[in-house]
Amino acid sequence: MVTNHEEEAYEEEEEDQTTTENLNPPSNPSSPRARTNDNYNLVESIVAVIQSVKAIGEYRKTQRKECKNLVRRLKLFLPFLDEIRDVETTSFPNSAVVCLKKLKKATESAKKLLKLCHRGSKIYLALESEAMMVRFHGVYDHISQAVEGMPYEELRISEEEKEQVELLCVQLRRAKRRTDTQDMELTMDLMVALSTNNDRNADIASVERLANKLSLHTCEDLKQETLAIRKLVKERRGLSPESTQQIVNLLNKFKGLAGLEENGIRDEPDEPKSLTKSISISVPNEFLCPITLEIMTDPVIVATGQTYERESIQQWLDSNHQTCPKTGQTLEHLSLAPNFALKNLILQWCEKNNFHLPKKDVLTNEETHSTKNEAKILTLVQNLSSSKLDEQRKAVEKIRFLSKESPENRTLIANAGGIQLLVQLLSYPDSKIQEHSVTALLNLSIDDCNKKLVSKEEPIPAIIEILEKGSIGAKENSAAALFSLSMLNENKVKIGTLDGIPPLVDLLKTGTMRGKKDAITALFNLCLNPANKTRAIEAGIVGPLLKVLVDEKLEMVNETLSILLILASCAEGRKELGQLLFIEMLVSLIREGTPKNKECATAVLLELGSNNRNLILAALQYGVYEHLVEVSKNGTERGQRKAESMIRLMSQAQQIP
Repeated sequence: MVTNHEEEAYEEEEEDQTTTENLNPPSNPSSPRARTNDNYNLVESIVAVIQSVKAIGEYRKTQRKECKNLVRRLKLFLPFLDEIRDVETTSFPNSAVVCLKKLKKATESAKKLLKLCHRGSKIYLALESEAMMVRFHGVYDHISQAVEGMPYEELRISEEEKEQVELLCVQLRRAKRRTDTQDMELTMDLMVALSTNNDRNADIASVERLANKLSLHTCEDLKQETLAIRKLVKERRGLSPESTQQIVNLLNKFKGLAGLEENGIRDEPDEPKSLTKSISISVPNEFLCPITLEIMTDPVIVATGQTYERESIQQWLDSNHQTCPKTGQTLEHLSLAPNFALKNLILQWCEKNNFHLPKKDVLTNEETHSTKNEAKILTLVQNLSSSKLDEQRKAVEKIRFLSKESPENRTLIANAGGIQLLVQLLSYPDSKIQEHSVTALLNLSIDDCNKKLVSKEEPIPAIIEILEKGSIGAKENSAAALFSLSMLNENKVKIGTLDGIPPLVDLLKTGTMRGKKDAITALFNLCLNPANKTRAIEAGIVGPLLKVLVDEKLEMVNETLSILLILASCAEGRKELGQLLFIEMLVSLIREGTPKNKECATAVLLELGSNNRNLILAALQYGVYEHLVEVSKNGTERGQRKAESMIRLMSQAQQIP
C-alpha cells in the first residue's frame, strides 16, 4: 500500500518546465489584484495547477476512469476561481485565505497522483489498484475539506457558482462512499500470471489478455515499463520484497510473450543523462540483491544457494514464505548463512571504485504506521467473534477491503487468526456477512502461503453452499474463491467430489457477464482433473460453453476453447462435441479468428479428428484446408505445429491429395 511519505520519492527528479509562477498572467498595478497581490497569486497558483493537470495526457488503463473523473471535477472549480479573481476588494477574508491555501494543497496532491497514474509502472499500478483507490479517496477528502467554510457572500460569489461548488462536494463524498466491485477478470488474470506454472494454454491466454489490458505487448511498451520499474525499485524504499519480485517476474513474462530476452531490469541501458553529469558507475549484477536490485551490504545465503540482502530475505521469510524468491524452490530450512566471500568482494570493489555503500535509514514513521495497522487488524479480527451483529458485520467488511490493499495486510490478518474465523462466518445466517467473508477469503488466498492456510480450515463445503444459494455478488466471489483454491491439486478433487461443479455450470448459464467469467475460469482449472471432466459434462457444461464461444462481449474465446480441448480428451466429451454445428464453428474461427483463436481452434479440431475421421471430412467440406495451410505458414508457433499435424492427419485419412 502506498503511504503519504512515499509520494515524494516517486515523483520525477525534474520539476515541470512550466512553474506556477510562469503561468500567472502579469498583474495591472492599478487593479485590485495589485493591492492584494499575495491573495490573487494564491488564486492564480490554484488555477495554474488545474490548467497543468488538464495537459497531463493519457492515463494508465487501471486508473483511467478515476483520473478522468478527478480532472473533470477539478475543472469545475475554474469558473468559481475566475469569480474570485474578478472580486473588487482590497483584501480577502481570513477564512477565504485559509480555504484557498487548503485548496491549493489539495490540487497539488491531486496533480501528484495524476502524474503517477500517467507515467508510473503499469504493472505496479495494476497490483496496487486498491491502494491507489484509497489515495484517490484521500484527495477527495482534502478537496471537500478545503471548501468547507468558504465565505461565498463576502467574496461576492454568484449563487450559481456557490451551488456548483456545493454540488461538487456532494459528488466527492458520494465517490468516496462508492465501493466499486473489483475487476475480477483483472484479479484472476493477475493470479494466473503470478503463479509459477503458466505454460498451460489458458494460463498463457490470461497473461496475454493482461498484457493487452495493460498495453504491454510491444517492444517499446516493455522498454518504457522497464525504465518505470527500475525507477520504482530505486526510489521506493517502502516497496515490499514480495511486491518487487512479483513486478519483475510479471515483466519477464510479458517480455517472453513478446519474444524478448527476460533480463533483469538493470540489464537494459538507462535513459540518457545530461552530458554535464559524471558517468555513473555500473554495479556488477552479482553484487545486487535479487529482491531489491540494490547493492548488498549484508549478503546471506539461503538453502537453495542463492544470495540475498539479509534485511530483504528476512522480510520475505517473515511474510510466511517458504520458497526461494529467485528460483521458486521450496526451502529445506530457513537458516541464513553469511556470505563472507561475496561481502569481501563487494567491499574491495567499493574501495577500488570510490563507491560508498548506502546507509540504512531508520524508517520510524513506517514502523509506527505498521504497528498501528497491526493493532487495528488485531482488533478487527477479535470483533469477528463479537456477540454484537453490527460490530461483527463492520469488522468482516473492513477486513474484506483491507485484505485487498496489500500483501502486508493479508499477512497480518492471517497471523492474527483471521482465516479460521472467516471460514466459520461462511455459514453464518446473514447474507452480507457471508458475502464479505467469502470475498475476504478470496483476497487472502491470492498469496500462496495463505491459500494453504485457508484450505486447512476446510472452507469448500460452505463456499459451494454460498455459490448455490447466495446473492449475485456472493455467488460470483464464491466462484472466484473456488478458482483460487483450485490452484492446489488436492482442492480440485475436493471441489469435484463435493458437487461444486454443477453450481458453477449454473452460474455459467445464468450469471452476469462477470459471473460467467468467474465460472469459466474456475471450471477450466477444475477440469484439469480427469474425474472432473466427466462431472462437468454430466452437469451440462458443453451447451453454455458454446454460447460463450460466440458471445463477443465476454471475449473469452481462447479460454473457452481451452476447456473444450480438455473435454475433447475424454470419450464423453468427444461424444458431446462431435456435432456438425461445432465443427463449423471451429472452421469459422480458424478462418476469421485472431492468431491465438486459430491456434486454439486448430488444437481442438485436431483432438476431435484424431479420434473420428468423419469429423475430418466434415471440416474439409466446410473449407478448412486452405485456412490450415495459412496457419501452418503464418500462425503462432504452436498453431503452426497443430495445423501441420492436422494436414498430415487429413493426408493419412486420404481425404486430401
